[in-house]
Amino acid sequence: MNPTEGETDALAEPVPGALGERILLGHGSGGRLTADLFQGLFLPAFRSPQLEVAADQALVELGGATVAVTTDSFVVSPLFFPGGDIGRLAVCGTVNDLAVGGATPLYLTVGFILEEGLPVADLRRIVASMAEAAREAGVTIVAGDTKVVERGKGDGVFVNTTGVGLVPPGLRLSPRAIRPGDCILVSGPVGDHGVTIMALRSGIGVEAGIRSDTAPLSGLVRALLDAVPGAVRCMRDPTRGGLATTLVELARAAGLCFQVEEAAIPVREEVRALCEMLGIDPLYVANEGKLVAIVDGAAADAALAALRSHPLGREAQIIGRVASGPPGAVHLRTVVGGTRPLDLLEGEQLPRIC
Repeated sequence: MNPTEGETDALAEPVPGALGERILLGHGSGGRLTADLFQGLFLPAFRSPQLEVAADQALVELGGATVAVTTDSFVVSPLFFPGGDIGRLAVCGTVNDLAVGGATPLYLTVGFILEEGLPVADLRRIVASMAEAAREAGVTIVAGDTKVVERGKGDGVFVNTTGVGLVPPGLRLSPRAIRPGDCILVSGPVGDHGVTIMALRSGIGVEAGIRSDTAPLSGLVRALLDAVPGAVRCMRDPTRGGLATTLVELARAAGLCFQVEEAAIPVREEVRALCEMLGIDPLYVANEGKLVAIVDGAAADAALAALRSHPLGREAQIIGRVASGPPGAVHLRTVVGGTRPLDLLEGEQLPRIC
């Protein structure tokens, strides 16, 4: 239900009637249409203090502890791809939504919607992958549910996961904590997951060696928080809508201007080449094993070193700064020296990508 991967109270209110008469694929893209759906339909109906934050996870107080809760559904096609499958994706995606809020992921529930005729061997492979990913992330799967729909109505398997974790006392990450002079970091090359799926779906194949980056980020997050205590303002995992959409969400939620250097953003050459072939911008392509962190500028070098010390952050980069300028704007200085604004993803690049 979360509109995109960040807080949205600073986003423009949707125009009445903007939802139209029918749901479009773009309503699930994580971009502008998803935000309109959340703000124009779900939030008014289900309004609560936790939901109004519209972050990757909700924080609730239980027995003196701060508990983080998140839920997500996964509808990727194809079910198996280089670097992962729908099972690993479901576990890692949910763990990451908890981790970027500063929580230690602990428990997952899993719901399967299975299509009649699905080979049991495929389901067995998916379940084994989920179990392995859960062990890797240090979480326990504690409950679940199974439903079966008629042949042709389920795309093989849909998976829903809910995650629960604990936030350490005193730790609160929020875009509202961002200040001018802070630095923007990304933990590694962007676009790997989305381009892998797009290549398979387009019949291009993955001969170039592109693989999804699907991975649990909890260890990387802990390394960062331990290295620069109190210096991390907020984090996000740039999934649907990609890096660009995530940066716009954060800038708008913070009410500040971000200045980003295109030359500093890591993109694998194979990914860049396929994006050019497909006519898409890698900054808007989904990731499933990367994080964006906004940190105090004085701690940026230490934060970068902490990320690079972890296997999942070896190619981390500082990609920009928070500066004076129009509130909510993200300015990208291009490799040719010009500047262009970044905005939320419009429409849908490709359906059922995560």
